[in-house]
Amino acid sequence: MRLQPFAFDFYRELAPAVVEGGGRTLSGVSTLRYSGTGDVTAAPQAAGEGCAARDFKGFRAGRIAVVRRGTCMFEVKAGNAAAAGARALIVVDQKGSFSGSAGAPQPIPVVGVPPEAGAQVGRLKTVRVVTKTVSEQRITHNVLAETRGVGKAVMVGAHLDSTLDGPGINDNGSGSAATLEIALRAARTPLRRPVRFAWWGAEEVGLLGSGHYVRSLSPAERGRIAAYLNLDMIASPNYTFSILDSDDSERTGAGAGPKGSARVERAFQRFFRERRLPFRAADLTGRSDYGPFVAAGIASGGLFTGGEEKKTEKEAGLFGGTAGRPLDTCYHQPCDTLRNISVKALEVTADAVAAAVGRLAG
Repeated sequence: MRLQPFAFDFYRELAPAVVEGGGRTLSGVSTLRYSGTGDVTAAPQAAGEGCAARDFKGFRAGRIAVVRRGTCMFEVKAGNAAAAGARALIVVDQKGSFSGSAGAPQPIPVVGVPPEAGAQVGRLKTVRVVTKTVSEQRITHNVLAETRGVGKAVMVGAHLDSTLDGPGINDNGSGSAATLEIALRAARTPLRRPVRFAWWGAEEVGLLGSGHYVRSLSPAERGRIAAYLNLDMIASPNYTFSILDSDDSERTGAGAGPKGSARVERAFQRFFRERRLPFRAADLTGRSDYGPFVAAGIASGGLFTGGEEKKTEKEAGLFGGTAGRPLDTCYHQPCDTLRNISVKALEVTADAVAAAVGRLAG
């Protein structure tokens, strides 16, 4: 086993942003993602759109910069404001309240306001801007392990992290636990090919762990991966059994996966057919950790039992459960606890992955 460290931008808003002035609290204020934290009271000063250093010509350090939304990224505006000595940045959108991202951790508070609030700020001599955030670069890790074998490796992966809003037992404790159990059994089972197991970090903030891993591979190392199998949410309480449509047989959404992906899909299909269990195809959208593998031309597939999407009448007829309700009502919610797991679904999906690994690596 080895750990693969990588840096990522962490952000969490601890309390809503506040902009005050003239004895009033302004409405429609939003904290832009990656805003710094702070409580700043100072004079506001307009700086155009804030997209170039010349917009801040004559800007007095220590003031709060006020810029219009448009032309460039919020990250550029924030960087120029901080470089000019601004203690905070207010971005005004002429269309209304909005949300957005400052791109990377910023050293100063960065907030957005609608036009009404922007007009009020322009008439004030002093403004208070308050943000409460954690915005910083952190180090996290991918966890990797590999069995003995010869030839190209079969990979199985699942992300370890959850969203900040919940414990993430289905998303993705289910996939991580199944990957661990299969790894323990593979260590005791003679297989011809090596099987490489991966537990990814920072999936929920942009597939960062799997993306870092794939980018770290040389072309030769990429060529030594026979296929990647992804496990992300495989025990949803109102489940369907979905196999990633790696050969694009459904002709919907994204196209087929790289060469060899159809073989992964067939390995899963064979398991469900042998067990006489229903299954459906799921579009290869790239929303989970197989995305970077597909982009790099590595054969990919996987299983999924459902998230926020609602179960159809047809699906209820095939899989049971309740039509009209989400496949996982606790998707990205605090209620994604051990009570949110379908043990039956987990047993089936874990067995399906073990069988597919046996066929692909045996």
